[in-house]
Amino acid sequence: MAPMNGVIMVNCVAVISLSMLAISYLLINQRTSKSTKTLIKPNKLVSGIVGAIGNTPLIRINSLSDATACEILGKAEFLNPGGSVKDRVAVKIIEEAFASGLLAEGGVVTEGSAGSTAISLATVAPAYGCKCHVVIPDDVAIEKSQIIEALGASVERVRPVSITHKDHFVNVARRRAAEANHLAAVRSKDPLKDHEITNGETIEEEKKSSIFSNECTGGFFADQFENLANFRAHYEGTGPEIWVQTEGKLDAFVAAAGTGGTIAGVSQFLKEKNLKIKCFLIDPPGSGLFNRVTRGVMYTKEEAEGKRLRNPFDSITEGIGINRLTKNFTMAKLDGAFRGTDKEAVEMSRYLLKRDGLFLGSSSAMNCVGAVKVAQALGPGHTIVTILCDNGMRHLSRFYKAEYLSPLGLMPSAVGLEFLNLP
Repeated sequence: MAPMNGVIMVNCVAVISLSMLAISYLLINQRTSKSTKTLIKPNKLVSGIVGAIGNTPLIRINSLSDATACEILGKAEFLNPGGSVKDRVAVKIIEEAFASGLLAEGGVVTEGSAGSTAISLATVAPAYGCKCHVVIPDDVAIEKSQIIEALGASVERVRPVSITHKDHFVNVARRRAAEANHLAAVRSKDPLKDHEITNGETIEEEKKSSIFSNECTGGFFADQFENLANFRAHYEGTGPEIWVQTEGKLDAFVAAAGTGGTIAGVSQFLKEKNLKIKCFLIDPPGSGLFNRVTRGVMYTKEEAEGKRLRNPFDSITEGIGINRLTKNFTMAKLDGAFRGTDKEAVEMSRYLLKRDGLFLGSSSAMNCVGAVKVAQALGPGHTIVTILCDNGMRHLSRFYKAEYLSPLGLMPSAVGLEFLNLP
């Protein structure tokens, strides 16, 4: 009987082994299935590049949150296809222009921009069958104009002058749109008559001097500073997204302003949802908006007496700060304002790069300076949201270049957040 018992024993071991293998397979398969469900989430297709704009992540900035005992959250707008928050504005401006009949396929969108809006317009304009012409100050980071040209837009660089000057980059962009409309109108009347005299010039002469092609159907000046499509892009998009992502549980919002569209659209939407949410401006050197928000005027007493010693745009930050009220900014609902310095912005950018792996542009860094200042003012336990406008790739020749920063005394040296009186 001993051999039989041995056979039975072997069979039992085999059955048990097979059973264990089957159970292990099922468990592994179940874990794999769960893991797959966690890592791969179904997502609906979007239509072209325009459909990929918006719905950016809201991320916890760990280092700043831990240092302030607040939840500091950044809206990662640098993840938009065109690389910045201005993608939203570009789409809204173009779509409203099409809806109103001011722009049609084959037309050219013109804009005076310090960089990001121009890049966004150059990115999305082809999706609507349009060209883009950008007028840009010649003192902005060179990589911005290089990106714009690489995207297929034409770039016109002009010297920085006051907005009241006819050759301010915004005013030049407005003229270019009018020129494109004039040429399109003349050609539409008699496309075969190339030598018709208009304003003392022949069409042939105009063609030689024109920067627009013969196929151009007209021009549209985007006018990001005064066009309220800018405000609506954030009132209808960025603001609602922040509200949903925080589940309405936020205490404050802070951002710098250039055109004013972002801070206006977001602040007005959030205030309509909950009046207790505090909204603040962070203003760079040379800008008059801090004085406007806190004192009701755009200048200090000394500046009113003509004693300003610095250029009104004497800041290395780009795209933020202004010395006039725009239509977009007047829509903002603000509770106060803070001043930020260039040194604080530079230090913040390097701190976030080392501690969080966030490679941010100058305006994003200034916004984070503002978030910390709001946290210090409100105290621990609050949730504060800001905008991470773009990344540092567009700021290599100035904001991230030692040779540029050193003569200005702006080389980063902080170990922690001591530049904001924190460890």
